[in-house]
Amino acid sequence: MGNWKCGNCGYELQADKPPEKCPSCKEKCEFLDNTCYTPDCQYEGKDPRIK
Repeated sequence: MGNWKCGNCGYELQADKPPEKCPSCKEKCEFLDNTCYTPDCQYEGKDPRIK
């Protein structure tokens, strides 16, 4: 399962793939994969460097 962040409003969610529309802003937005792939953020599960 990945972590996704809305490129429009910043809403974050965990899912296998991003939704068609953002549950927060109700827009069709680009979702950024902010899943952690490095050891320095492995306990959080998401990469805080992705804004």
